[in-house]
Amino acid sequence: MTFKIERKQEYYQALIDKETEYEGLFYVGVKTTGVFCRPTCPARKPKFENCEFFETAKQALLASFRPCKRCRPLSHPNHVSEIVRTLVEAVETNPEKRWKDADFQQISIDASTARRQFKKRFGMTFVEYARARRMGIAMKQIREGEHVIDAQLSVGYESSSGFRDAFSRIMGTAPSSLGNIRILKAAWLDTILGPMIAIADDEALYLLEFVDRRGLEREVERLRQRTKSAIIPGAASPIHSIEMELNQYFDGKLIEFQTPIRYLGSAFQQKVWEHLRKIPHGETQSYSELASLIGHPTAYRAVARANGANQLAIIVPCHRIINANGDLGGYGGGLSRKEWLINHELQSK
Repeated sequence: MTFKIERKQEYYQALIDKETEYEGLFYVGVKTTGVFCRPTCPARKPKFENCEFFETAKQALLASFRPCKRCRPLSHPNHVSEIVRTLVEAVETNPEKRWKDADFQQISIDASTARRQFKKRFGMTFVEYARARRMGIAMKQIREGEHVIDAQLSVGYESSSGFRDAFSRIMGTAPSSLGNIRILKAAWLDTILGPMIAIADDEALYLLEFVDRRGLEREVERLRQRTKSAIIPGAASPIHSIEMELNQYFDGKLIEFQTPIRYLGSAFQQKVWEHLRKIPHGETQSYSELASLIGHPTAYRAVARANGANQLAIIVPCHRIINANGDLGGYGGGLSRKEWLINHELQSK
């Protein structure tokens, strides 16, 4: 496919800035080296005139470019490193374990490398990740009627004050004052458009967003406060479900999501979100059209605000709403992703 000069310049700037929202949207072949890269490649950037842009890795390969060894464009974007995978599995095998430097040495992993890679992927160090999992187990034990001291010892804390402080930092309350605090699980899901975060309890999905969305931290904090929950790393049935469905969606094999979801918004917002889900796959509507459909034809600005407050990206397809003049409008995950999603759905109708 031949791109217009404006699109080439847009992609080149994304390459220079290592824009994560362009991950999966294009690949760049470097004429001087004969390699092709993904947008976020850390290698030294080529001159614009030495770049050739492709929609897919296959197109770059057919044009005789070879894959870059640094950004590995043939692997899954944001591919989980073996270190991260090994350590996550180790935590799930023995979640009560308190990790020490000697434990890393036994499995030939450098502790500082583990810290750096977990911070990059999860926004927390490995020690913080493992501690959050232990506190989740302790909360469940206390909820099921065990004494606090027994839960404390089962997750490896000899000191009551140390356990209480660690528990309070993660859960937002002391172990003896759980009250109505509940647990939500958060997991990071890899997609061809970049990683997403999914947050759910055992019944429904509350949030699904691209991790580089601006203001995501505030969204998660609002969710925590509204649900009076502690949000910790982990898995739940709705997260497994949406991960499977997202893979099918991006493969062009799914047009309607069945994963149970939970709305947290006003009656007006929920009405908007329900109508968003009724927009047919592969079609778009304007803000004013949506306002008319919900019976508030003059409330298109309120509809736009409700659209922006959606916390379930792709499932509640706010990307299908565009301006009346045909322009894309806004999108929290980035306009490049919005354009890709619209085109993807059009092709997979």
